[in-house]
Parts: sequence; structure tokens; C-alpha cells
Amino acid sequence: MPDSSSGPRPGLVLATACVAQVMVVLDVSVVNVALPSIATDLGFAPGGLSWVVNAYTLVFGGLLLLGGRFADFVGHRTAMLLGLAVFGVTSVAGGLAQTPGQLVAARAGQGLAGALLAPLSLAVIMVTFRDGTARTRAVGIWAMVAAAGSALGVLLGGLLTEWLSWRWVLFVNVPIVALGLALAWLSLRQGRATRAGRLDLPGALLATVAVTALVNGLIRAGEHGWGTAGTLVSLATAVVTGAAFTVWELRTTAEPLVRFGVFRARSVWVANLIVVFIGAATVAGFYFASLFLQNVLHYSPLRAGAAFLPFCFGTIVGSMLSGRLTARFGTRPVLTVGLALGAVGMLLFSRMDADSTFANGFLLPSLVASTGVGLCMVANTSLATSGAAAGDAGLLSGLINAGRQIGGSLGLAVLTTVAATRGTPTSAAEQLHELVAGYDRAFLVTAGFCAVAALTAALFAPAGRPTRPAGPESASVPEGDPARA
Repeated sequence: MPDSSSGPRPGLVLATACVAQVMVVLDVSVVNVALPSIATDLGFAPGGLSWVVNAYTLVFGGLLLLGGRFADFVGHRTAMLLGLAVFGVTSVAGGLAQTPGQLVAARAGQGLAGALLAPLSLAVIMVTFRDGTARTRAVGIWAMVAAAGSALGVLLGGLLTEWLSWRWVLFVNVPIVALGLALAWLSLRQGRATRAGRLDLPGALLATVAVTALVNGLIRAGEHGWGTAGTLVSLATAVVTGAAFTVWELRTTAEPLVRFGVFRARSVWVANLIVVFIGAATVAGFYFASLFLQNVLHYSPLRAGAAFLPFCFGTIVGSMLSGRLTARFGTRPVLTVGLALGAVGMLLFSRMDADSTFANGFLLPSLVASTGVGLCMVANTSLATSGAAAGDAGLLSGLINAGRQIGGSLGLAVLTTVAATRGTPTSAAEQLHELVAGYDRAFLVTAGFCAVAALTAALFAPAGRPTRPAGPESASVPEGDPARA
């Protein structure tokens, strides 16, 4: 928290938060366009290439809850400087990687740093901006950066891969880290920690093992089948450790990683459920769209990155409209319409084939899906953080970020299984047909993710606008629970 003697610097705090967040989300998507080049240069097996993305999102998603709590315990300035430094070091290590294992390890290190930075970037906003209107505007800008960063990452990845090499999709983080360190040093004050006690390390370990085992089981199912020993062991491990995590959090630890009581608030559980589907749709959608452009339409990395410019445009427009529409019509209709647009866009993507072009196959789905993503991301983030007290800033920030990243990992794992080639093609034409059919199946399931999220919003999201944030002395359960909705 900022020192009361000097006061917070809201503009610089918001800039710091946005720089940290854009770097974190950028690194989820920036490697997508570079994947074919990475596979050729480092010799990845086809089934192992998805781990360039999964290594980041798995560690990120598994440790986000601990990252949010860690910032509450040690202070925001220390946590921000540490997270940025680790991100910079692991980015350089990834750019210098000579083997698949080295790159995957570096990406896991980036995920570790991101797990600290992502919830912290939202937490410093929630602590600095106390007023309802000011906080809503700041959260809206942060969410717009998060939504647009993924799309911009694909474009940047294409530019760097084409003009320099795939290694620069990792080296580019170095100047961003330098800017973030300078802003954090100037804007954040250490102050006092907002929580006391011990960090829940056993809980973090159990959560990470459960998520990792689940995604690994899904990936193995796509490669080797559901009945193989490796698949069954991974899925069983996920069930056992997930149950152990729940028991530990509810009955054992005095300072839980997740206080399940916060889910009594309707705004919290609805927003976190929706964001899992949003993460599954967007991360997997970018992954398969990038592969379709390069493997089916034979776009260069630069051309593939440029093809995502309409997606960037639609995301920014949707994000800018979201705050105004939410203020006028409420959260439920904005979320429902945004997610429905996302479902329609992904359904249109599933209609592409080997004869598609940018104009008749890629442009319209990009604009429809991205506008929907922009609308729902900002509205859902505001819903998730409404009414948060300062002591719960890290927890709620960690939950919403964890939901998105875990959803992305699970979605990518499921869709890798769905898109897997069926049968043994005997000619180049059959191979292309099977490839396109797999991608189309993946987009169809992605449309289903968005549709389920839209139905959830329509049925359960609070009808009104996000509530005014609670003060520091308020109860830890945010406003918006059924008793007060």
C-alpha cells in the first residue's frame, strides 16, 4: 500500500499495473505465431509443441492464488519488483534456449513470475482507487489492456519472428521489464502488508499438482488414448490432489490460500465461473487460429500476425463500449451479449476451409468474436472485484486471474485432443483435409465454451451495475451476494 505520508500517485500506479499486465498476457499469445519456427529450430515433436504454451499457463494458473496472497503478505512494492526481475531473467533464458527442455523450463519460470505480477497488477488498483467511479474506470482500463494484449501479442509475435527470429518474442520482454521496474520504483510505496500470518505453501503445492496433472492427462489422452496407463494415472492424481486441496483449505490450515467463504457472494462465483470459459475460448482460439493461418493458408509469420489486426481493433472497441453499456444497462445483459457474440464468432471460424481467404473466411469471425471478448472481459472483471476490501485485494485478483489462466490451459488441452488427426492419411490432400477438420472441430467446441458462459451470465449474473467498493473496514465478502443483491 502507498505510504500515507507521500500519498499514492494514481496515474503512475495505473501505468505500472498496465505495464505488468500487458507483459503477462502478451506472453500467453506472443509465442503462438512463432510456434512453427520454434518447432523447426529446436526439434519439437508435434505433440510436445503445445507445452511451449502450457508450461507458461500451467505454472501461471497453479500459482496465481499464492502470488496474490504473497503480495498481501510482503507488500506490493517488494512483490512487484521481484516479479518483474524474475520475468526479465527467465525471458532472456528462454531466448537463449538451445533445446526444447530449456525453452519449456524458461516458459515455466515466466509463468512463476506472471503468477505474482498478474494478481498484483489488479490489487494495486483496488487499493489505490477507493472511490466507486474511479475504481470502475481504472479496472476498465486494466481489463482493456488484458483483453487487447492477447491480440496484440499475436501481431507482435509475427513481426518479431519475420523480421528478427522467434527468440525475440522472448527478448522483447527485457525493455518492458525495464520500464515496469522504473514505474514501480517511482509509484509504489512499500507501506505495510495487508495480511499477517503464514503463506499457505501446502495449499499452493496441492493446487498446482492438481491442475498440472489434469492438463497432462488430457494431453496424453489426445496423443495416446483415454485408456492408457499414463492418462489414467494423471487424471487420478488430479482428482486426489484436488480433493486434498479442498480438505486442506476447509479444515486444516489457519491461513488458507482460498477462503471459500468469498464464494457466498454471487458476483464472485459467477464472475470466476465465466472467466474459466473465457480463458478456454480465447487462449485456445488464438492458438488454433495462428496454426490455421500458417499450416493451412500458408501465411508467413508476419502476415499471420497482421491478420490479427481486426481482432485487436474489435477487442479495443468492445472494451471501450463495455463500461458505458454496463453503466446504462447493467452487468447481466452486457455479459450475455458479449459472450453470445464470442460464440457466433467462433462458430464462423469453424466454417473455414482450405479455400478460405482473409476476406471471406477470417475477417468477419475476427471482428465478431473480438468485440464480444472486449465487452465481456471488462464487465466480468468489474463484477469480480466489486465491493472488495483492501485485505482481500490479492485474493480476489488471484482468483479472477487464476480462473482465466486455468481455463486457458484446460481449454488448450481439451481442444488439442479434439483437433487430433483421426485415422492415418495416405496422401497430402487427405492430410490437409484431416488438419482442417481438426481445427474446425476445435473452433466448434470453443463456440460451445462461449455459449455455456453466455447462458451462465443470463441465468445467474446480478442484474444491476457493479456495486460500490467496500471500505477497508468492511466485511471480507464483497457486495453482490444474494442477501444484498
